[in-house]
Order: sequence, then structure tokens, then C-alpha cells
Amino acid sequence: MKLSLLTTSSDFTQTILRRLLSSLLTFACLLAAGARAQEKPADASHTAGWVVIPVEEYRVLRAKAYPVEHDPEPPPLDATLTRVDYDLHVSGELAQGQANLTVDVLKDGWVRVPVPAGLLVREARLEGRQVPLVPAPQGKGGGHLCALLSRAGRAVLTLDIDVPVATSTGNESISLPSTESGITRASLALPRQGIDLHVDGGFLSENSETSGESKWLAYGHGNEPLTLSWRKKTEDHHVELPLRMRGSLTQLTSLGEDATTIYAEASLEIVQGAAREMKIRLPEKITINQVSGAMVADWEMKNGELAIAFLEPIEHSARFLINGEARLPRDGVIEIPLLRLLNTERDSGGVAVEILGAGEIKEQKAQGLEDADASDLGEMIASRQSPALAAFRARAGEAGATRSLTVNVARYDQQAVLMANIEEARYDILMSADGKELVQARYAVRNNQRNFVKITLPAGASVWSACLGGRPARPGQSPDGSLLLPLEKSRGGEEAPAFVVELMYVTKASRWDEKGKETVILPAVDLPISRTGMLLYYPPLFRVSAEPGTFRTEQYEAPVSAALAPTATEGSAISGFAAGGVVGGVANLPAAQPAQDFDAMRQLAKVQSNDDKEKKDSTQALLDSFRSKSLRGKVTGILPVNVDFPAFGPSIYLVSELTSENQAPSAEFSFQRDKKGGAR
Repeated sequence: MKLSLLTTSSDFTQTILRRLLSSLLTFACLLAAGARAQEKPADASHTAGWVVIPVEEYRVLRAKAYPVEHDPEPPPLDATLTRVDYDLHVSGELAQGQANLTVDVLKDGWVRVPVPAGLLVREARLEGRQVPLVPAPQGKGGGHLCALLSRAGRAVLTLDIDVPVATSTGNESISLPSTESGITRASLALPRQGIDLHVDGGFLSENSETSGESKWLAYGHGNEPLTLSWRKKTEDHHVELPLRMRGSLTQLTSLGEDATTIYAEASLEIVQGAAREMKIRLPEKITINQVSGAMVADWEMKNGELAIAFLEPIEHSARFLINGEARLPRDGVIEIPLLRLLNTERDSGGVAVEILGAGEIKEQKAQGLEDADASDLGEMIASRQSPALAAFRARAGEAGATRSLTVNVARYDQQAVLMANIEEARYDILMSADGKELVQARYAVRNNQRNFVKITLPAGASVWSACLGGRPARPGQSPDGSLLLPLEKSRGGEEAPAFVVELMYVTKASRWDEKGKETVILPAVDLPISRTGMLLYYPPLFRVSAEPGTFRTEQYEAPVSAALAPTATEGSAISGFAAGGVVGGVANLPAAQPAQDFDAMRQLAKVQSNDDKEKKDSTQALLDSFRSKSLRGKVTGILPVNVDFPAFGPSIYLVSELTSENQAPSAEFSFQRDKKGGAR
């Protein structure tokens, strides 16, 4: 009914288009005739005219009036194999039966339908009539066979086939070839019972046994061979036999200051039968927190026993871990609670006791145990790094042998250890003849716990700048007037890296006359200092020498700590003023190579000129930045300023070691005005 309505609608549309075309042609003729009538005189007679339109417009109108019917597109395939069903019965060395191929032919005329390769086909039928099988053309399947079909639609091609049965070490199997169908179904019948079947390339759907026969139904993936293998069932009474097993339990008891932790590793070896659970005897002082293992399903503490249930009966071996705790005395004579496996023919293993914290095992008494090395009790004991550890191995014997262990523990008071340290301190001091001192203090600090470092400056000192790790910082002030600078902390369990704490301040001293003595007092820090270096720059008009004391004069050396390593700019400045060291105001330079010294001085002058140019450029950039910020608006907050130390004049280098905390180191110098007016 729908098709007739569509056909009627299409015919009606074509009729309307034809009438419309005819009306347009008639209207065009009338317009042409009217135009000719206007061109002719009034007395001219009326005659028929022509209408001329472009060919493309005519073709468009004609195509709309008489549309062309296109042929439908051909199917992408001539035929497709939709489903393959095997129905086989094993008889001797062959599996005989039928293979029903459901084929959908999509093309009118003769088509070739491929038969699954590797089948021994005895006969092919289609609706009860025999169908010829011909080889596939060259390049399209090689030597496969094909069935010739001549009618479009669905058909079922029945093949009588034989499949050889392969035999190997008590197993029998058949292999059905892969096909291009989406569904592969195989039914197999054997004339006997008590058979185990295994399927590769698919899965087993149904299994049934009747009187004297076994049947299976399997489905394959279709794109890979379906292999069915079977063998006779073997009755295994191993699980039904009485349970016999052996066990091993290794226990580690960690005696802490407040609590005792117990770790145990247990393993089972099943000799006969199958174990559904395992029981362990627990002393009264032990509480189990966790039992873990691949086969552990659940565990329960009840009546002094730990019952561990397995996911399935264990027929070979199993391993699990136990974690618990106990409340034992802190020191003195301690009886170690021991876990024991139950219902085993023989158990082995060992026990280890370690002391956590400051303490040691003074005396030990064992029964049923013998001394052993920690490495003999497995990885759990061998990996421990406790300095106080005693290990024991269980003596060979029956499972019910008595075992006990008692240790005498002595505890010691824990001493305070160093949590922060200054591995190296460097002081750069610029002195002037009018009694001013500019001091730059740099500390290479290692810290694990401290939050601040306390620095006490000399009386009357004014702080210019402070830095932490190269970043400007604002120091705090303690009630006694000392400075508090924050410290970085290391991560837990890692070695504390060294970082730099820098402080620059200015202080006043006495004015220098013709000659005299000057004492330089350095800041007092509440951390011990391993090594101290002081580089003193003094006026060129004077000669300076160090007096005996805490500091001693040496040739200049670079900082030992990597955190205080000088940058390229600092290295060039230091090499210019303190290369080889300066003792008593006289540069300690080699005197046998004047030409090389002159070249070195010329290179130094060139480097200094480049530095001056870079300083001018940086100053101009700073002015431009300040100008732009001033025009845009005020800067929020007050930012600390990082001041560079101006190294100028001759120098003398001194060192000292092991400065205790809160001690203000000092050095005394003798000075005298140089009669040569500072010329060198």
C-alpha cells in the first residue's frame, strides 16, 4: 500500500512538472507575440512567434519534468558466510558428522561460497540436492574448495565431513578450521563417560552425560581454529586423605621504649591432604593487628589461638605474614612471647630480638633454640640494621618441643645530638682609617630541626642587608636584641644540604693614628662553627700585621663548602686582591716572572673595565625600572635590598677552627702608617 502511494505521488509530481513546462512555453510564446505586435504597425496582422531560452535552462526544466531513474548500487560482497554449525560424533580415529553453513547470497547469478579449509568433505547438499565443489581461483584462497550458488537469498549448505582425531600422551583432540563467519558452534559426542574436555579458541557452553555417551557444546571465536581435546578422568583422592603438613615460622621481636612490635613470616608445606585453615598458638601478651597473604581469606583470634582461613584448600604450599604488638617491660629481664604453629608434624624457623633506641642485650637464656647468624633466618631478619640484635634458630625435632627465650635488656639515657651546624663561616671586612668597619658574614649551614639562627652583633652595629639562600630576607629581633634569621629544613630521612645565610652590617671603631692596635670582634652565633676564614681589607696607607691569637695568618684559599663557592665575578675580584695571599700588607705574588705579572695586571684592568660597564648598564636598567614603576604607581610593601660587598685595598687572610656556639671570635691587628705614602 505504501509503495503504490509513493508511485502515485511521483506520477502526480511529474504530471504537474509537465503541465508547468507547457504553461511556461505557452506564456513565452504569448510574450513574444505581444512584443512583435508592438513592433508592427497597428494595421499589421497577428502571427505566431518563437521563444528562445538557453540550452542549460531547457535541460534543467526537462530533467525536472522527466527525471532519470538510477540503478541501485551493487552489494559490496557477492556472498557471505553467516554461521557454521558442526555436529560430530567420535568413532575411532575419525570424528564424523555434518557441517551446516548458513550462506547469504547478495548477488543474482553464479557466485562462489568458500568452504572452510582443511575439512574432508564427502558430500555437499543444498535443499536436498547435491552441489558441486570447485577449486577457488588462483590468488583467492589457493587450493580451497568453493560451492557454486546461482540464486540470491539465504541458503543452508550441508557438508558431510570427517575430521581426524589426533592422539598424544593420553590426550585426544580434533581441530576445526577458522572461518569467516561471526558464529561458530560445535557439538561433539563421545561413546563413553568419565571424560575431561578442554577447549582452545573458544569456550565450553554445555556438558552432559547419558548412558554410555558424553556430549559437549562449544562456541568458537570464528577467526581462529577451535580445538577440542579430551582425556579420561583420573580420580584423585589426595584431598580426601588425612592432613599432614610441615611448617616454618620466623619471628622478629622489636623491643621499643614504649611498645613492642612483632613480625612473623610463616610458610606451610602440605605433604598429604588439603589445608582449609591454619592455627597458631598465641601467648597472652600478644595482640594481632594484621594477617596478609595471597591465599588468606579471613583470620580470627579466639581462645589463645589465631585461626587463619584460606580462600580455597591448600594442596601444596602457602605463605603469609603476621603483624602484631605486645606490652612488655622497657628494660630488665624480659620473657619473649613466641608464636607456635599447631597441627604440624614438624616446624622450623627461628626467633630474632632487636633493641630499638639506646640499649643492649646484656644476657640471654634460650630453651629449644640455638644461636644463629641473622643472615640465616631470611631476608626479614637479615635486612635489619639494629646494632643490638640477637638471632636464634629452632632446634630440629618434633613440633611440640618446648621453646622459650628470656633476655636481659639494659637501657641508656639518650644524649642530645647536634641538629644544626655551620660547616664554614667566611667574613669579609673593609676597614677605613676614620674608624668605620663594613663586615659581610656568610655561613654555610646544615639544618635538620632548627627554625632560626640567633646572631648577636657587636655593640653599635647597624644591619645593612640579610639573605637566605641568595634571597633577601628581613631578620627578626629577640628580646635581648639579637637577630633571628630563618633556616631551611631538610626532608625527613635525607641528609641536610648546606645553604648560605648572609649578613652585612657596619660598625664603628677607633680612628687610626700613625700606629697602634685594632681588635675586630665578630658576631656570636648560637651554632657551632667548624671552620672560619676572615679576609681583612685595610687602607693602602698603612701596613697591617696579625697578632698571635685564635686566628692565624695563611695564604688565601677558596671556601671548602660548595655552598660558599664564589661566582665568576666574585672569583675575579678575589684573584685581584688576594691571589696567593697577602701577609703584612705585601702581596705574596711570584717575583721571578715580571712579564707574566704585567700581562696578568693588564688582563685584570680589562676585566675591571668590563665590570664597570656592566655595573653602569645594570644601574641604568634599575633607574629605568624605578622610573616606570613611579609613573605606574607606588610599589606595595617594603622590599629588602641586597648590598654587594665592595672589595678594595690590600688584604690579609686569617683562619681558625672549632668555634663554639654563642662565642664572639675576635682578632687583634697591629697597624703603622707607611712612610712611602702607600706606594708599592
